[in-house]
Amino acid sequence: MTKVLVVDDETDLEILIKQKFRRSIRENKYAFEFALNGFEALKKIEENPDIDFVLSDINMPEMDGLTLLTKLHENHPLIKAVIISAYGDMQNIRVAMNRGAFDFITKPINFDDLSLTMEKTMSHIDEIRKTLKAVKENNILRMYVDENVLNFMGNREYEASLTANENIEATIVFIDICGFTKISETAPAETVVNLLNHYFDVIVTEIIEHGGYIDKFIGDAVMAVFKGEFHLDKAIEASLAVRTKIEALPTSPEGIDFSPKVSIGINTGEMISGNIGSASLKRLDYTVIGDTVNTAQRLESAAQPNQILINEASYQKVKDSFNCKKVGEVSLKNKALPATVYEVLD
Repeated sequence: MTKVLVVDDETDLEILIKQKFRRSIRENKYAFEFALNGFEALKKIEENPDIDFVLSDINMPEMDGLTLLTKLHENHPLIKAVIISAYGDMQNIRVAMNRGAFDFITKPINFDDLSLTMEKTMSHIDEIRKTLKAVKENNILRMYVDENVLNFMGNREYEASLTANENIEATIVFIDICGFTKISETAPAETVVNLLNHYFDVIVTEIIEHGGYIDKFIGDAVMAVFKGEFHLDKAIEASLAVRTKIEALPTSPEGIDFSPKVSIGINTGEMISGNIGSASLKRLDYTVIGDTVNTAQRLESAAQPNQILINEASYQKVKDSFNCKKVGEVSLKNKALPATVYEVLD
C-alpha cells in the first residue's frame, strides 16, 4: 500500500481526494494523510515515517510549499514531492523543480492526470529503494562508507544498517586462480590486469547468479559470502559452476601459455559481520570475520587445482545432495588437530 501525504489549506481538496480515490482506498492501494500547511506536514511525517510521497500546494499559511520542499530535501530526501498549485507559471515550476519537486500539476486538478502522476512517482521511489537495497547487499561498496556517503543516502535506517555489527550464519567461499602469481612476475602489467579482471568477471557472474555476493578481492583470489536459506548448497553450486566455467576458458588470449584453474575452499557457520577498518582514515570494510572465515581460506590453501574442499561438518550437511569424496586428514594453519576434508565432485 502506498501512503500519501496531501498538504493544502483548502479543506475541499481532502473531500475530493477521498471521493476520487475511494476505490483505491477501499482496496488498500492508497492511504492518505492530510495537513493544512508545511509545518503540519513535517509533524505528520515524523508521526508517520512510512509516508511514501507528498502532494503539496504552494501558497499556504505558516509554511508554504516551496519551503516545505527545502525541508524535505534536507531532512527526508527519500520522500518525493509533487506540487499541486494554481500558480502554474514557469517561474514557480522552475523554483519547485530546483528545490527537488518530482513533478508539477496545476489546479483545477485533472484527477486522471493526478492518478498517473502518482503511479509514476511511486514507480520512481520503488527504483530508488531497489537501488539502495542493492547497495546494502553489495558489501564491496561499503569499503567507501564515510559520513558524506551516509548523509547522501539520507536515511537513518540505512545508516544504522551500515554501522551495525552482528553475528550471522553464512557460508564463505574462497576461490584462488592457481598459478597466476607466476604470470604477474613476468608479463606486462596491463596484460596481467586485463587477464585477471577477465577471470574475475567469470567468477563474479556465477557467484551473483547463485545468490552470493563478493566480499573482497585478495590478490588473485575472491572471497564470497552466501546468506539466507540453503546458503551452503548455493555456495557449493556456485563453486561447481565457477570451476566448470574457468576450466572451459581457452589458454590465455594474451599470448601467454596459461590454462586457468581454480582451487576452492568452502566453510559454513557463525561469523561476525560488521564494519572493520580505520575510522581516522574513513576507510571501513563491511566484511565478515571469525574462525569460520579463516577455515574456509585454509581449506582453499589445501585444495589442489580444480579441487573444491569442505570439512566434515559441511559434508554431513550436504552429503545427500552432492557427490563428495573423502580426501582424508590434512593439517590446517593454526589448527591444533588435523581436519578431515572432503572433495566436492558434483
